Amino acid sequence: MKKLITVASVAAGLFLTSNLASAQQKIGHVNSDDVFANLPEAKTAEASLDTFTKTKQGEIEKMITTYQTKLKAAQDKEKTISEANKETVIKELTTAQTELQTLGKDIEAARTKAAQDVSKKQSELFAPIQQKVSSAISAVAKEKGLAYVFDIAASQGNSQIAYMDGGEDITPTVKSKLGATGAKK
Repeated sequence: MKKLITVASVAAGLFLTSNLASAQQKIGHVNSDDVFANLPEAKTAEASLDTFTKTKQGEIEKMITTYQTKLKAAQDKEKTISEANKETVIKELTTAQTELQTLGKDIEAARTKAAQDVSKKQSELFAPIQQKVSSAISAVAKEKGLAYVFDIAASQGNSQIAYMDGGEDITPTVKSKLGATGAKK
C-alpha cells in the first residue's frame, strides 16, 4: 500500500512539475511595422515601388489624355454638322466613336495590368525583406528562449492581442540584428 501511495505521489509530482514547466514558457512580442519602418532596404524598396507605380500611372494618364483629346475632337466635329456635310461627318463620328470605345477598353486593360504589375513588383521587392525579418525574429526568439512571439504591429489588423502586460519586447533586438536605424514609431 505504501508503494502505491509513493508511486501516486511521484506521478502527481511529475505531472505538476511538467505543468509548471510549461506554465513558465516565456512570451515575447515584436512590432514588425517598427522594424520595417527603420530598415534601410525596406525604405529603398518602398521608394522603388513608388517610382514604379508613378511610371505606370503616367502611362495610363497619357492614354486618358489621348482619349480626352479624341473625344473633344469628335464633339467639336459634331458641332459642324450641316445638311451639306451630314453624311461625311456622321461617318467620321461613327469611326471616332469606335476608336473611343477601343481606347476606353485599352485604358481599363492597362489599369488592370498596372495593378497586377505593381502587386508583382511589391512581392518581388518585399518578400526577401519579410523573410529576412522573419528569420531575425526567429533567431532572437531562440536566443532569448521565448516559446511564443506575438506581432503587435498595427498593420497586421488581424492581431488577436486585446491586452498585453509583460512579455519581452524583442523589437529593439530584431532591429539591431538587422541593422535597422531610427527610433520607435
